[in-house]
Amino acid sequence: MELDWNILRREEQTMYRLRGLYERYGYRRFKMSKFEEYDLYVRNKDFLVSDRMITFTDARGVLMALKPDVTLSIIKNTREGEAGPRKVYYNETVYRSGKGDEAFQEILQTGLECIGDLDLYHLYEVIALAVESLAAISPDYVLDVSHVGLVSGFMEAAGVEEADYPEVMAAVRAKNLAALGDFCRRKGLSGTVQALLERLVTTYGTMDTVLAELAPLCVGGKKTREAWEELSSLCTLLKANGLGDKVYLDFSVEGDMDYYSGLVFRGFLKNLAAGVLSGGQYDKMVEKMGKRCGAMGFAIYLNELERLGPARPQYDADVLVLYDDTTDLQALTRRLAALAGRGKRALARRQAEGLQGKETLDLRGGKQA
Repeated sequence: MELDWNILRREEQTMYRLRGLYERYGYRRFKMSKFEEYDLYVRNKDFLVSDRMITFTDARGVLMALKPDVTLSIIKNTREGEAGPRKVYYNETVYRSGKGDEAFQEILQTGLECIGDLDLYHLYEVIALAVESLAAISPDYVLDVSHVGLVSGFMEAAGVEEADYPEVMAAVRAKNLAALGDFCRRKGLSGTVQALLERLVTTYGTMDTVLAELAPLCVGGKKTREAWEELSSLCTLLKANGLGDKVYLDFSVEGDMDYYSGLVFRGFLKNLAAGVLSGGQYDKMVEKMGKRCGAMGFAIYLNELERLGPARPQYDADVLVLYDDTTDLQALTRRLAALAGRGKRALARRQAEGLQGKETLDLRGGKQA
């Protein structure tokens, strides 16, 4: 029997569509337990959205935690030296509280990870699948992309000390020019340097437009030049495949420099202020876990789709069956059972107002089934 999309919630429909998309690109399902050893998370707590977890002690006396994250488990279960990148996707529930939020939530996530010896194609593939994932949910989306190498290169060129990176990035993420100006005055940085840092706040636009504007600023340093060239190559590939129109460069996209090493990105849908997709290259995270390989992936927060309201099917049923007090109930029940046996979704009602069926079967007034 074919899957009946009309009986699924919006997030369930999205999950099934994306599963098909990822499998077409060679990704395989990763399934994990609801919990991992607490030590895995506490050693990497800065990588998590929140360091608050639901914990318990198992029969062995080992402290466990309901999983607040999937990526760490995938890295943990990835062996070095596998032939070709390991490409996995997942549909999992994570348990965590948001930043500053006391309440724990069950958050339904789907996403993918590509781990191993990654080249430019693999980076493009993950970005392209992020774009196609958003498009599968809604035509009204944008994907905002940043690059840790370009951002850190700008700060190096401006003479910002590494210890001050978090303060600068806090101003960039908030798009707070006043805070950035205050930082430059306190550090005695010149107006020219301040103008360079302000580009991190004010830069926003399609990839090709912004890259053309930034090209003269990225020729001096090795880090900025390599990041610019990588972004430019990705832009060319996205445009060649018709995927570049809604991809923007925005350096306020958050990416912890202790964990992310290159591309970082977030996806947004119209009428949803919070991003529904988050991802990036997390080579440093893999390295911190003792493995030497590249890694890139993203997660989609399916719970956020509930804010869009329920997915409204075109029809309430395949067959709308109308009956009244004169209807032979034996005939009615036989007809409903026969329809169900043929895979039809039948809905029996006394009135048709407000309902739409692909077909209508009227058994009122003693009509025969």
